[in-house]
Amino acid sequence: MAVEDNRYWIALNLVPGIGSVSYRNLIGVFHGPRQVFKASPKGLGKVEGIGPKLAEAILSFPLEKRLRDELRLMDRYGVSAVTYREPGYPRILLEIFDPPPVLYVRGSLEAAGSTAVAIVGSRRATAQGRAFTEQLARDLAAQGVTVVSGMARGIDSAAHRGALLGGGKTLAVLGCGVDVVYPAENRGLMREIVERGGVISEFPMGTGPLPGNFPRRNRIISGLVAGVVVVEANFRSGSLITADYALEQGREVFAVPGSVRLPHSRGTHRLIKQGAKLVERAEDVLEEILPRWQHRDRKEGNEEIGPVSTLTDEERFVYGLLGDEPLHIDHLVIRTGWQANRVSRVLLDLELTGLISQLPGKRFVRV
Repeated sequence: MAVEDNRYWIALNLVPGIGSVSYRNLIGVFHGPRQVFKASPKGLGKVEGIGPKLAEAILSFPLEKRLRDELRLMDRYGVSAVTYREPGYPRILLEIFDPPPVLYVRGSLEAAGSTAVAIVGSRRATAQGRAFTEQLARDLAAQGVTVVSGMARGIDSAAHRGALLGGGKTLAVLGCGVDVVYPAENRGLMREIVERGGVISEFPMGTGPLPGNFPRRNRIISGLVAGVVVVEANFRSGSLITADYALEQGREVFAVPGSVRLPHSRGTHRLIKQGAKLVERAEDVLEEILPRWQHRDRKEGNEEIGPVSTLTDEERFVYGLLGDEPLHIDHLVIRTGWQANRVSRVLLDLELTGLISQLPGKRFVRV
C-alpha cells in the first residue's frame, strides 16, 4: 500500500496523456504533484509540453475517485509504489534520460541494487534458443547476477525460468499493469518471480498490454542493468529497441549468434557486426560487466567515509543523483523538484567539498 506522501505522485501518473518527460516538467515548475492539481490553466500552459488538451485533462481529472480506486487495487494485489525522489528507487535507473517518476512493484526491488543483466529476444523463439537462454540465465544467476527481462513468451520467459532454476533473483518489467498477467499462461511464472524478485511497471493498475507500451518499457529493462543480451531477434524485433536504448544509456550490448539460415539470427548478427560482443556462455558476459560493476560498488561502498559522511540530507540527495556521466543543472532541478537557486546552492557546497566538479555548460559530475 502506498504511503500518504505517494498519493499525489500516483494520482498525477494516472492522468491520461502524461508521460515521464511531461511529468518531470510539471514537477520542475510546481515542485510537487499536489500543486499541479491546484494550478491554473494559465500556469499549466507555461509548462513545456503541456498544451490546452493536457491542461484540461489535469484540471478535470476526478482525483479523489481515481486515486481511491487505484489504492484499493494496489492493496488487493499487494502492490507498492516508489517515486524517483525516494531512497528505494533504483539508483541506476536515475542515470537514464527519462526515468519513470513512479514505479509500481509486486515483490521487491531489492534485486535492482545487485549486478544485473537483461536477457531479451524473440517471442517466437526456437527450442534451441529457449534452451540456451535458460542455461545462460541459470549460470548468471548462480554467480549472483540478477536477470531482468519482460516476461513475454519465448526468450523472456526462458530467461526468468533459468534465473529461478539457478537459485537467483529476477525482475520482470511489464508493458501493462502489475496486476495484469500477460501472457495469460505465465500466471505461475509471475507468482514465482514475485516471490524471488519483483514484477515492476510504470503503468497504472489495470493497464492492458497495448502495443505502444512495450517500446516504452524497454528503456526500463535496459536502464536497470549493466548489459543487455539479445538472443534470437529478427530485424523488426522489439529486442533491438532494447539494445538501442542500452547503447544510448551507456550499457553493454551482447548478442548470441545463430544459424545464418534462420530469420531469428538476422537481428543478433547485425548487432555483432555493429560491435556487440558475441556470447557463447555466461563467462562472456561476466568478464565485461563485473569490472564495471565492481568499480561502481567500490564508489558506492565508500560513500559513508570521508567527506560524504558529513553531508547534509539535501547534499546527499543531490550527490546521489550525480554519477560518472555529466548532468545538466536543469535535469537536477527537474529530478529534485526544487527551485533553481536551491539546487545551485547545494551544488556549490558539494563543489567546495571536492566531491563534484562543474563542467562547461552548467554540467556536473562526481569526482
